[in-house]
Amino acid sequence: MRYSLDEIETFLTVMELGTVTAAAARLNLSKSVVSKRVSDFEATVGAALFRRNAGRITPTEAANRLAERLRPALSELIAATESTAWGMDGAAPLRGTLAIAAPMSFGTMYLSPIIARFAADNPELELRVDYDDRTRDLAREGYDIGIRIGDARDGALMARKLCEDRQHVVASPAYLERHGTPDTPSELREHQLMSYAHLTDAALWQFQQNGRRFSPEVRSRLTFNNGEAVRDAAIAGLGIAILPGFITADARRDGRLVQILEGAGTRALPIMAVWPQVTPVPAKLRLFIDHLAGELAGGAPWAWQGGSR
Repeated sequence: MRYSLDEIETFLTVMELGTVTAAAARLNLSKSVVSKRVSDFEATVGAALFRRNAGRITPTEAANRLAERLRPALSELIAATESTAWGMDGAAPLRGTLAIAAPMSFGTMYLSPIIARFAADNPELELRVDYDDRTRDLAREGYDIGIRIGDARDGALMARKLCEDRQHVVASPAYLERHGTPDTPSELREHQLMSYAHLTDAALWQFQQNGRRFSPEVRSRLTFNNGEAVRDAAIAGLGIAILPGFITADARRDGRLVQILEGAGTRALPIMAVWPQVTPVPAKLRLFIDHLAGELAGGAPWAWQGGSR
């Protein structure tokens, strides 16, 4: 049985993205080359890995089983090779590809310049950055590292806390003038609320009281899948929102949003770097994590004078 790493990588990329066209774009290859690699790999393993119908491909059960075993094996092989070739101490120039997954708002507002500085310091390293508020399966989707905001929920991942950011309950001055200001979390049920599509209301609207976490019984009227959209709706006077400080800092500073329920004990959200377990840890990954930790050591860049973070 003879196969190439290119064939394995191509097969896993098609599995991840779902189409030959998307895989070709990701790998910077023609569709014909991707199709041939997949066909050659199928011939090597002696099994049909995709069903082809009217230009669409669907992975077979054999493909799913094979991909589940190949993903960690390929990651381990790449890590071992890079660590040997380019040094565990990071003294040699970093090469290869670093794939990063991060939330949309945090990524576009604050992470992009941090990544840009790392890219500038490592010109021989290729970076692939995906901003998406969905929680990605890092190992399955081929990412080296992810940035998560909130409590870690996947014990299979390694994690390092970079900093934390407290949530804020906010509304526009116009909304509070029309509807009044709630004095306690329980009064939120009487107001127009906005929620974040990737969390239930109970998971989103959480407060601390006497060392215990609780969620008032509330129901949101408006739901968005992006934090900046929630913020903009709050600025427009549509209701009350609970958001991380980095999203609301500018609007709180210039008065477009007012922080309320300041004594209610909103949560401090950890901002984490998470990555699949791999031994040894490649220098490119370890140094990028160190870079993130150094850049975010003070909780800035969204800290602002004249109010809490």
